[in-house]
Amino acid sequence: MNADDNIKFDEMHGGDGAIRDAYSGYCEWFDEQNPQALRKKHREAEAFFRRTGITFNVYGQDEAEERLIPFDPVPRIITAPEWRRLSKGIDQRVRALNAFLHDLYHRQEIIKSGRVPEWLLRGNEAFLPHMCGFTPPGGIYTHITGIDLVRTGPNDFHVLEDNARTPSGVSYMLENRETMMAMFPELFTRVKVAPVSNYPRRLARSLAACAPPAFDGKGKPALAVLTPGIYNSAYYEHSFLADQMGAELVEASDLRVMDGRVQMRTTRGYKPLDVIYRRIDDDFLDPLTFNPESMLGVPGIMDVYRAGGVTIANAPGTGISDDKALYSFMPEIVEFYTGEKPLLPNVETWRCMEEDALKYVLDNIKDLVVKEVHGSGGYGMLIGPTSSKREIAKFTEKLKANPHNYIAQPTLSLSTVPILAKKGLAPRHVDLRPFVLMSPNGIDITPGGLTRVALKEGSLVVNSSQGGGTKDSWVLED
Repeated sequence: MNADDNIKFDEMHGGDGAIRDAYSGYCEWFDEQNPQALRKKHREAEAFFRRTGITFNVYGQDEAEERLIPFDPVPRIITAPEWRRLSKGIDQRVRALNAFLHDLYHRQEIIKSGRVPEWLLRGNEAFLPHMCGFTPPGGIYTHITGIDLVRTGPNDFHVLEDNARTPSGVSYMLENRETMMAMFPELFTRVKVAPVSNYPRRLARSLAACAPPAFDGKGKPALAVLTPGIYNSAYYEHSFLADQMGAELVEASDLRVMDGRVQMRTTRGYKPLDVIYRRIDDDFLDPLTFNPESMLGVPGIMDVYRAGGVTIANAPGTGISDDKALYSFMPEIVEFYTGEKPLLPNVETWRCMEEDALKYVLDNIKDLVVKEVHGSGGYGMLIGPTSSKREIAKFTEKLKANPHNYIAQPTLSLSTVPILAKKGLAPRHVDLRPFVLMSPNGIDITPGGLTRVALKEGSLVVNSSQGGGTKDSWVLED
């Protein structure tokens, strides 16, 4: 599939080639720039990223374990009215997800109603029976959520997937904006863009509002970011957010359970923690409750959590909402808990565990995208139109052997935005991950988010682990 087959909506140019309103101010500025000077600044930005350590690790590859995420200096721009419409849909979806998780671990009314089948929970590795009957502090499960969106038309945004387990990428959103402002300060005086730099402060405030019952209410709740360590692919982000929030960055070896609290080792002895922003998956969180071989978790932390001695964000068990089979039921979930039709539609999805759906997928696999239900990072998926006959045949065998592990979706015509290529501006496909904070005080959506871009011409895969890059996301102010 080449790029021309996919381009149906270009966010910068209208069908007649005219510049769309969102990009009018930027294009006026761009036309005044020296192309060579722009490329020089682009190289300087990449050198800065490398010096700063803005990298990610690639698992399963011997070469280039640590890579620089490519950065493109042409922003992706969204107007204020477009963002208002998007925000309403994002707000609705995150509220429904949180209500669904509470119901799932308590009365399971949605299953009793028949809207969501019971088999989705049975044997689902992301469902944690340990959370049944327990309500997290403030009733919040989804403290931080990343909703992946794709655009197919002027007013057509679809949710591609939900990320409520341990969503990543917000540090790149912040660094991209800081880099753009350092490179082109005059541009931001001409085009009014909603700020994102206050995200760490808002995150700290949102997490503090979810302090556990054990918090004495004096001063600020003690906050820490729990990381698996320096070899994790998102370690840079863990370190960055802890620093920006004024929180401690800790590993399991820094923590222990004492006197009914999770306590952190300091130079003055041990200090109780109130809120732990964990960047460790459920299975590794507590070796006494989950994987006994885990060296990344804190023995006994789940007992403290259930007793009200600490808040864990995101709540254990939220990972089931990332399940791609469950995703296909989100329209029913949104309507069940909000009483409203979804403002942001799903992408059409076939559940391969269902006989009729499996037959359709096998008959049309060369035209579909097939994904693992628990997959992430662009791994374990097949993009039919860009795959060879051999790749399709091999994937077909895996699909037949374990259909429960897969869902399929149509190959969408993702919108394109320009990148700075060797010969000037060139269109490339993008997605968008807005970041959403939730606390008892309400929902806070950062204007913009992380735009991931498929830098290879014609490619639909935007994941950094698969060769994609990132760019600054602008939401224009009124």
